[in-house]
Amino acid sequence: MPLVSTPDARFDGLPGYDYPVRRVSVGDPEMAYVDVAGDGAETFLCLHGEPTWGYLYRGLVDRLADRGRVIVPDAIGFGRSDKYTERDEYDFRLHYDALVSFLEALDLTDVTLLCQDWGGAIGLTAAANHPERFARLVPMNTDLPSGDQTMSPEWHRFHEFVESTDELDVGRLVRNGTKRGLSDAEAAAYDAPYRSDSEKAGAYAWPDLVPRRGGGDGSALTAAARDALSEWRKPAFVLFSDGDPITHYARDELRDLLPTAGRQPDVWLSDAGHYLQEDAPEELADAVVAFVDRT
Repeated sequence: MPLVSTPDARFDGLPGYDYPVRRVSVGDPEMAYVDVAGDGAETFLCLHGEPTWGYLYRGLVDRLADRGRVIVPDAIGFGRSDKYTERDEYDFRLHYDALVSFLEALDLTDVTLLCQDWGGAIGLTAAANHPERFARLVPMNTDLPSGDQTMSPEWHRFHEFVESTDELDVGRLVRNGTKRGLSDAEAAAYDAPYRSDSEKAGAYAWPDLVPRRGGGDGSALTAAARDALSEWRKPAFVLFSDGDPITHYARDELRDLLPTAGRQPDVWLSDAGHYLQEDAPEELADAVVAFVDRT
């Protein structure tokens, strides 16, 4: 199981993301994370998805830090965390176990979870199984698929592209998933974790791991998590953008699944794509802070 670490020098001078980096063992690999102390009593855990890393949350960190500690980990295979160079090393259980180990290593409690894309599938499953560590949930442009659903045509197009491309251009993928676009320096920041295509094995693997009818991985975990979350009694705020063709279908399903979600505003973030953290960081952070304040 080849495991590599990206040299720190590749992350020098990242625009807007100069926070100190820490690392913790989560089994064989080490997970990298940003940990900002903040000024209040809250703890925010921000989880990214495909094919991004913690850099995605750079526009939210300072605003959230007005209310407390902000923790932004990079999933295994992404960002500054260790990476397997073989695609078959990645599965749902790897990412789930790594997140649970991370929660335990940092002894995180009373967490407000912000989770998008794959960060939602993994993070919501962890919250369902370890509710004592979570105070609130904020699912954003994500889903918790149980394995029996048919995916959208847009998802199939993305999946087929990742499966067929000779070289995965991560910066371009993120740019195409935004409404405002990215600067060249920002796109380069998303490419920075990878010195070769083999180091993108995690990004190649994630789309095909989505639990779905006829494929994917982890459906036993996600189906059980959905059952547990149908009894969730702590605050939940489902916050999606209006311009995401990949996950928009899941927004109302999540609001219906989480019993307390209907008590929160029924809103969409406007003029934002799949990566709403890129398109509307101020609006997103303000909405989360308001949610924390009213709950």
